[in-house]
Amino acid sequence: MKITAVLCVKNEGAFLLEWLAHHRACGVTDFLVFSNDCDDGTEAMLDRLAALGWVTHLPNPGPHPEGPQWAALKQADRHPLVRGADWLLPLDVDEFVNVHVGDRTLAALLAALPGATAIPLGWRLFGNDGIVGYADQPVTHRFTRAAPAILHWPWRAAMFKTLVRNDGSYGKLGVHRPRAPVANRMAAQVWIDSSGRTLPAEYRTGRIFLPLGRDNIGLAQVNHYALGAVESYLVKCDRGRAVHDGDRLGMDYWVERNFVDVEDRTIQGLDSAALRSFLHADPKLARLHAAAVAWRHDRFHRLMTEEPWRALYGRLLMTPPARVLSPEAAKNIWNRRTKPNIS
Repeated sequence: MKITAVLCVKNEGAFLLEWLAHHRACGVTDFLVFSNDCDDGTEAMLDRLAALGWVTHLPNPGPHPEGPQWAALKQADRHPLVRGADWLLPLDVDEFVNVHVGDRTLAALLAALPGATAIPLGWRLFGNDGIVGYADQPVTHRFTRAAPAILHWPWRAAMFKTLVRNDGSYGKLGVHRPRAPVANRMAAQVWIDSSGRTLPAEYRTGRIFLPLGRDNIGLAQVNHYALGAVESYLVKCDRGRAVHDGDRLGMDYWVERNFVDVEDRTIQGLDSAALRSFLHADPKLARLHAAAVAWRHDRFHRLMTEEPWRALYGRLLMTPPARVLSPEAAKNIWNRRTKPNIS
């Protein structure tokens, strides 16, 4: 069984080896990786990984009016690693698949859901937990506090990434779900969420978030480390968004994702340490990784010489973790969103 993951990166070489080792251990067989105008040596790292047979690397230089990730996915649609795969899974480098069944691999998840043609893997948001300084340590061990399994708001907490059977039912990849559904194939599509529930027919052609107010991650989840350390988050803000080129992240993005209500170390049940050590043992990869770590430290210090970045840094330090809203408060928000503006 061939499972192809599609990844788009910019200036994230410091996190790349952990991400690849984890997902190889999780059962991904092929990695198609696009790089976007990197300054930290990520492209050289990907070239070395390609030489070692770990990834297929395609540079994706800008400008990207539609966003670098969309430009990459358009290329991916035509690539042999995508066309020849049995299953497809677009991911970001801050997203780690965490399977809770069997041997914790994607194959075990598919065995648990044999009738599924698409499995939307629900996000679990992992917060900052008061960690200020960036350090070269595994993300999956350093950040262990997350949102509760059941949230009523924000709706973005219920977003997902889709593991989809590559059977010709969709013509294009998407960031969260496959696109361009083939009309005469939709009746045969079975969307089952990552708690094992069959989803309504509307998910075959639309929707990018799972129903709020219930546990959507009983069998598997995507650990979403969207924030990381405060220092790392500023570097991420400086990079910009992958989906909307030129958009800046800020306080709103931080507040909607900084949940630290429960401890979740379940991802550590999948041991990828040996694969990670194997990659770091390669002298060239080790040098490139160290250079990417140094670049990240240096970039943060350079940002601190500019007042807008210092101001954002201070606001992040003063902002408490996100508060879980009651069902009543969340319902009130939804009601306000659907009413006309009469002010």
